[in-house]
Amino acid sequence: MIEKLKQRWNVKNGWDVLIILLVFACTGFSVLYVKKALFSLVGLTTASPAWLRWTVNILVILPLYQVILLAWGWIWGKFGFFWAFEKRMFGRIGSVFRKKPAGQS
Repeated sequence: MIEKLKQRWNVKNGWDVLIILLVFACTGFSVLYVKKALFSLVGLTTASPAWLRWTVNILVILPLYQVILLAWGWIWGKFGFFWAFEKRMFGRIGSVFRKKPAGQS
């Protein structure tokens, strides 16, 4: 599994894979704490309408996740990797909204 991740992420050793996984874990936990505090601050609870919670998640929490991911990446010395990761991800998201040339599926 480590070898597959090394190839997929184009990193040199298992320690880099471990650090990258650690950054993703730290980001996930951080976002959970921020989300809980933010929802509490604006008064959202599990009783709030689902559409409202989803809207806040998409418009606020998702972009915040990206910022926190870069911050943790910087702390662990992998900012370059995560910056490239973000650019690829947003490129993929943006390609969904781009028009395709006529005759191309």
